[in-house]
Amino acid sequence: MWALGGRCGLRGCLGAGRLLCPRFQSRGSPGAEDGDRPQPSWKTPKIPKIYTKTGDKGFSSTFTGERRSKDDQVFEALGTADELSSAIGFAMELIAEKGHPFAEELEKIQCSLQDIGSALATPRSSAREAHLSNSVWTHQHTAFGTGPILELEQWIDRYSSQLPPLTAFILPSGGKSSSALHLCRAVCRRAERRVVPLVQMGETDANVAKFLNRLSDYLFTLARYAAMKEGNREKIYKKNDPSD
Repeated sequence: MWALGGRCGLRGCLGAGRLLCPRFQSRGSPGAEDGDRPQPSWKTPKIPKIYTKTGDKGFSSTFTGERRSKDDQVFEALGTADELSSAIGFAMELIAEKGHPFAEELEKIQCSLQDIGSALATPRSSAREAHLSNSVWTHQHTAFGTGPILELEQWIDRYSSQLPPLTAFILPSGGKSSSALHLCRAVCRRAERRVVPLVQMGETDANVAKFLNRLSDYLFTLARYAAMKEGNREKIYKKNDPSD
């Protein structure tokens, strides 16, 4: 999750630099000498660097300020949640080409995954009272409630009611949109597997695991729905016959 100082900050600085650059300012009235015009007083904005070098030795910081190895369970869960959001972003590009309205739901899910990242980055074993108190900061950045879970259930029920019943195992298929969503589902299951140990250790909220569990069901349902809307056939599992 990049904030000020990442890409957003960089773009802002570049924009400011262009506005302040003398080449883009008025040259003043014709014939005026340089000494007759007030000289601009400005400093070149400092462009923040993407790299910090603080993780070069294989350690990174949690939101609580604790330094942990990059292969720690917290960062494994964080990285997989980020991978899931990236996979959903790729799927959205394919879905947008087809004009599916549920692209907005997927974008909302990406925002929920950012919230999950904040919750995971605040392991309770190292959190101070300020991190766990009922403050506005905690509510917006480290807590994860049941609202997104209930919303996923509503979406699942709505799409399921329009789908034919499952009578056999289906393979990831059904066109580009559907296949991309099946890939998201598989990544989501892995994210859930990374989060469950943290929940069992009491390091993060159980609602995080519940959301990911429900999200994989949503992605499976949405993959089937996308295939149906695009008129693509889903491939059915057939046991291989050794005699063939």
